[in-house]
Parts: sequence; C-alpha cells; structure tokens
Amino acid sequence: MLQRMSGVFLGAFFGTVFVIAHAHAPLNPVLGNALRVLAVLTFAGLLTLARRAGRRGRPAADGPEVPRADWLQGKFAFVVGAEVALLIGGNVALREGGAPQETSVAWIALIVGLHVLALAAVRKRRGLAVPGAALTALGVTGLGMAATSAVVWVPFVSGVLSGMALLAGCAYAITHTYRSAVRPQDHGRGKQDRERLGTSVRP
Repeated sequence: MLQRMSGVFLGAFFGTVFVIAHAHAPLNPVLGNALRVLAVLTFAGLLTLARRAGRRGRPAADGPEVPRADWLQGKFAFVVGAEVALLIGGNVALREGGAPQETSVAWIALIVGLHVLALAAVRKRRGLAVPGAALTALGVTGLGMAATSAVVWVPFVSGVLSGMALLAGCAYAITHTYRSAVRPQDHGRGKQDRERLGTSVRP
C-alpha cells in the first residue's frame, strides 16, 4: 500500500516544502508560522492515515493497477528528465530576461501543475486534475503578477497556495484509499453480524 502511494507521498512532501519555504514576508509572521505548522501536521496525518490503510486494506496489487504502474515506471526517467530540463531552462530564461527572483516559484508551480495534469490524463484519475489545474493557474497568476507592484506576493500565491493545493489533493487521494480499504472489512463485519442475528432469532 505505502509503496503504491509513493507518488502521493512525494506530492504531499513537496506541498509541505512549498508552504514552509514561502510562508514569509509580506505575510504576517504569526500567520506564516501557523501555515508552516499546519502543513507539517497535515503531512504527518496523511502518513498516519496511509499506514492505517495499509494495515487494514487488502494486500498488494490487483487488476488494472499493475500494467499501468509498469507503463509509468518505464517512462518515469524520461518524464522527470524533461521536467527538470524545463524547470532549469525556464528559470535561466527568466533570469536572462530580467524577471524578478520571485518568478522562480511561479515557474516551478506551473511546470509541476502541468506534470500533474498529464499524470491525471495518463492514469485517468480526475482527482489529480483538480490540484494540477490549481497549480497551473497559480503558476500563471504568479508570472502575471511579476510585472506588477504585487510581485512581493508571488511566493504566497504560487508557493504557499500551491503547496496547500498539493496537500489537499494528496489528502483526498489518501482518504479515498483509506475508505476503500476499510469499507470491504466493515461490509464483511456487518454481514457477519446480520448472520449471527439471524441465527439467534431462529427457533
């Protein structure tokens, strides 16, 4: 279970890092620290919930997940390499073009958002499309803000809010997995209880 959700954990980790790294001025220091603590607690809670799902759920891979995982694993190095090239190349281009330093986080949010959208299309998971679209929009918004007096807020918009969007998307995925793992057992217990009750009332 934990191994199959490694991508979700990675997304939650990066979301936490986004919040911790960018919850600074012009945010109020108290609010910034509160957001950092909330992000860390959320990440810890997701790890705990995933472990519980792993203990209560059915073991290992079944059905259509296996070939899809194999397909993604075969293309993973290429996808990551292309993403890193875009991140580095885009940031170099922004610096050469005289863009403010704050645009770096906006560019990262944009590329990560597009990556998540592509992953949602490949895996046919609509749940991934929501955080992917949110990160893409927040990245574009941050790049647009770079040319205005609101440039100092780019780390909050493209960094903190993007991190929170990632954490929310990962929370949805892990919660859904936990419910799916627990539901069959609860259903089985309910059936056993009904059978016992039926036995007890028979003459």
